[in-house]
Amino acid sequence: MTLTVLDRRSLLKALTLAPAAWVASPALRAEAQEAGLISTDVCMLQAEVTEGPFYVDPGLIRQDIAEDRAGLPMVLRLQVVQADCSPVAGARVDVWHCDADGVYSGVENFGATDTRGQTFLRGTQMTAADGLAEFRSVFPGWYPGRAVHIHYKVFLDDRTALTGQVFFDDALSDAIYAEHDAYAGHGPRDMPNDRDRIARQAGPGAVARLELDAPDGEAVAALVVGIDPGARSGGLIERLFGRG
Repeated sequence: MTLTVLDRRSLLKALTLAPAAWVASPALRAEAQEAGLISTDVCMLQAEVTEGPFYVDPGLIRQDIAEDRAGLPMVLRLQVVQADCSPVAGARVDVWHCDADGVYSGVENFGATDTRGQTFLRGTQMTAADGLAEFRSVFPGWYPGRAVHIHYKVFLDDRTALTGQVFFDDALSDAIYAEHDAYAGHGPRDMPNDRDRIARQAGPGAVARLELDAPDGEAVAALVVGIDPGARSGGLIERLFGRG
């Protein structure tokens, strides 16, 4: 059975008032799944504070962005919906993040490592009828002064863009780093979510739901990105996120 717009709005209100309900209430979790959501939580985000210095558009429409990068294989699922949870099909979603050593492709990395001309861990997908864009990557590393994160941009047309970052539960990040040799040479990270300025601005709703026991051994990160198609970059955008 498909939920009506009114039912969706009632669900969103309940999740706003009780963000832990995904864990606490099997009935509410079932309603979210019935609505077609891959995760829960509602929050507001200032889009203009989140892009960072490393966005480039390599023009790569591809699902697999890992290339030769080492690390825990991960599927990243972003679901773009409107405020009433109706899916947004045909939206362009760009993602980019650093590798296990904290290095981005295509840039000079603050002068430390020049990767211009390389394209690892960057790519673009268009959302399907259910609003989903899916990428195959590796779990991101970290670099000094920032919490563990993935960048994304959602384009609805030439002018409209929602820019955000995906964060991860600190304990899960530390467990992944401890168990996988690819991250060992980088040392302990220095910035948890609660001390990261951008993570604090994004709020707990920007923490992805992360599954580490997928049957094929991959991690699966999922969040729902709720947008206002009438808003422009720099405005307050209503968003929905999964929380691990």
